Amino acid sequence: MTKTGKSRRASEAAAIGQDLMLAPLVAAMRLPLMAADVRIGQAWGTETARAIHEKAAAIAKGAFAAQMELLQSTAHFWPEVFSGRMPSLFNGIAAERSFSAALKPASRAVKANFHRLSAKT
Repeated sequence: MTKTGKSRRASEAAAIGQDLMLAPLVAAMRLPLMAADVRIGQAWGTETARAIHEKAAAIAKGAFAAQMELLQSTAHFWPEVFSGRMPSLFNGIAAERSFSAALKPASRAVKANFHRLSAKT
């Protein structure tokens, strides 16, 4: 049995939320590594530079993905109107897809960091 669109979107949103709930743990695991970098005299140590780079990359990827989802919804506007359906730009589905697409890169980065940092400890 295949999932409907609504339940698939709900499960994707739940997975993103589940991954983002690891963010405080990732921060807690990262702090001792950053403190060790400062202790040896490296204010911008490896872990600090990696954290800043990953956050900037996730923001850029998320913004691009959100814009592409909105562009796709805009492109589907008239076909949806002519087929008699409510356009996704009006019923909130476009915003939901855009928001979900914006959070996916951050979700992936947090999950990857959790697995990487938990292997170190």
